[in-house]
Amino acid sequence: MMNEKVKKVEELKNKLNSLRPLTKDELKRLNEEFMIEYTYDSNAIEGSTLTLEETALVLKENVTIAEKPLNEHLSAIGHKDAYFYIEELIKNKLPLSEKEILNIHSLVLMDRSEAKGKYRNVPVKILGSNAKVSEPYLIKPNIENLLTWYQNDTINFIEKVTRFHLQFETIHPFLDGNGRTGRLILNFELMKHGYVPINIKYQDRRRYYDAFKQYNETEDISYMVDLICDYLIQEMTRYIIIKENKE
Repeated sequence: MMNEKVKKVEELKNKLNSLRPLTKDELKRLNEEFMIEYTYDSNAIEGSTLTLEETALVLKENVTIAEKPLNEHLSAIGHKDAYFYIEELIKNKLPLSEKEILNIHSLVLMDRSEAKGKYRNVPVKILGSNAKVSEPYLIKPNIENLLTWYQNDTINFIEKVTRFHLQFETIHPFLDGNGRTGRLILNFELMKHGYVPINIKYQDRRRYYDAFKQYNETEDISYMVDLICDYLIQEMTRYIIIKENKE
C-alpha cells in the first residue's frame, strides 16, 4: 500500500505537469534562488559558518567574506558548480553512474585536490552513529551493487530513491563530502524523474539525522520517506501557486 504522503506527492506532480509551464526567465530566477539557499543549507549541515546572505554574496558577486575560511568559500562555489553540473546531466539525459558520482564529488570537493573524486582508502566511523560503513576495499563493489539494484528495482520511485540515499550515506564512500554529494544525487534523480529539487534545511538537520539513525538500527526507511515527501509537497505546492497565478 502506498504511503499517504507518497500518494500526495504523486497527485501534486500530476497537477504541476498539467499547468502552464514557467518561462525560461522565471525558471532561471527560481533556480538561482533555490541554488543559493540549497548551497547554504547543505554546507551548513556539514559545518560551514557562512550565513545565507554571505553565501549569496560569494555565489552571485564573487565576494570574499572577511574572517571566513577560504575553504568555506570554495565549498560554496563547488556546490554551486555541482548543482549546475547535475542540471546539465539531466538536460543531456545521462543516467546515474559511478563516473557521474565521482564527477559530482570532484566538484563538491574542489578545494581538496588530494581527495576529490576518489574513494577513501582508510576505515572511518561516523561520530555519534552506529552505522556500519563500508571498509575501503568494499566501497567500489558496494557502490556498483547499489547502482545495479537501483537501476533494476521496480518499487515506488520515491521509496527507491530514498533507500538509495540512505544506503549511499551508509557506505560513506569518501573521506569528506558524502552528505553534499548524496543530497545532490538525490536531487539529480528527483529532477530527472519530473519532480522538483528539495532543500533539506539546516534547522531540520536533527530530523534528517534521526532518519539515518532509524534506518541504521532497523532498516526502516519511512522516516526519511516522510522527510523527503514533506519537502516535495512544500516545494511542489509553491510551484503550483506560482503557475496558477500565471493563468
